[in-house]
Amino acid sequence: MDILPKLRALHPPRLPSRRTRLIRRWLAVGLLVLGGLSLVHPGSARGAPTVLAAHDLPSGATLSAADVRLADLSDEARPMGVLSTLDAVDGRLLAGAVRAGEPLTDVRLATVPAPGDPGTATVPVRLADMAVAALLRPGQRVDVVAAPEPAAPASVLAAGATVVTVGHQEPATLKGPLVLLRLPEAAATRVAAISLERPVTVTLR
Repeated sequence: MDILPKLRALHPPRLPSRRTRLIRRWLAVGLLVLGGLSLVHPGSARGAPTVLAAHDLPSGATLSAADVRLADLSDEARPMGVLSTLDAVDGRLLAGAVRAGEPLTDVRLATVPAPGDPGTATVPVRLADMAVAALLRPGQRVDVVAAPEPAAPASVLAAGATVVTVGHQEPATLKGPLVLLRLPEAAATRVAAISLERPVTVTLR
């Protein structure tokens, strides 16, 4: 005779205790609250769009779509002044070198006069001291100085020129990189003419 059915009848399955039911209810309520918070504050839950460098970028680089990418970063990982749209960086100059994956902030972009500014011109010059060019950053203000010669003392050719960009060192020559300076048209003409005859350098402001 099979007695298992009778034993099961004498010992029915235990129902969950009152404490277990309360714990389950509180867990359900907690999950509902977390779901509501993620809907109300999507940026905190999923991160916010952040512009990152797609690869290593040198100082003075003109940014294009291939140089940057968008990623969602949490509020804790986003620095102050971080850029959130690709349009904010398209065509802008970098004020300093950037590593791949680094968030781009407003201070990373150079502030230079627009190409269409009336009464200004951009002139390329090679500085007498190549090491000075390495100290320059786009947006920096400098004074252009002509080096002294036997028949001509050192003189300031232009004050308050704006560095637009600094080129790369040419490995095949001993010449320094080209530095683009924006300054008033009359001063630009003077700097361009004298830089062909005499070495020039800049003083930093």
